[in-house]
Amino acid sequence: MAERQAARGGWLLVDEAFAEVIPECSVASEAGRAGLVILRSFGKFFGLAGVRLGFLLGEPALVRDVRAAVGPWAVSGPALAVATAALSDSAWIAATRRRLADAAARFDARLMEAGVRVAGGTSLFRLIDDPQSAGLYNELGRAGVLVRRFDYRQRWLRLGLPVDNLAEDRVSTACGTFKNR
Repeated sequence: MAERQAARGGWLLVDEAFAEVIPECSVASEAGRAGLVILRSFGKFFGLAGVRLGFLLGEPALVRDVRAAVGPWAVSGPALAVATAALSDSAWIAATRRRLADAAARFDARLMEAGVRVAGGTSLFRLIDDPQSAGLYNELGRAGVLVRRFDYRQRWLRLGLPVDNLAEDRVSTACGTFKNR
């Protein structure tokens, strides 16, 4: 796809904001190929959104052009130190991937028990596909659960993985209440 885009003078833009949880899906090893631009962010997987750290991978000429257009993007010394430590802790990364995958599977089971169809997602969020998503969205909102809606796909809702069992109970109870009306 990147080659086809490059032949037309365009790019294939790949957003890898969630790639840390499923690194085998990353195309970062292909960085530098004509027409391929990869965006990565640091904060989602590591839970450090305030660090505001991300990067672009691409052909050297494109990277130079972006750098010239954007100008210097200062990253604080503490942010670099935290990112370096986090990215270097392979044991924590592996354990976190396992913990998140287990939690996502458990959450999927709870959602399905409540009558909600899980269409996919990552182990950081779950994507619900439901014909009654507007009503479900409202019910979850009344339960204090923040949910993302999609203007371009009315049936979809995105839920972040609950932080603990209490939050998981709140989501599954709200879903079950709505579905059992």
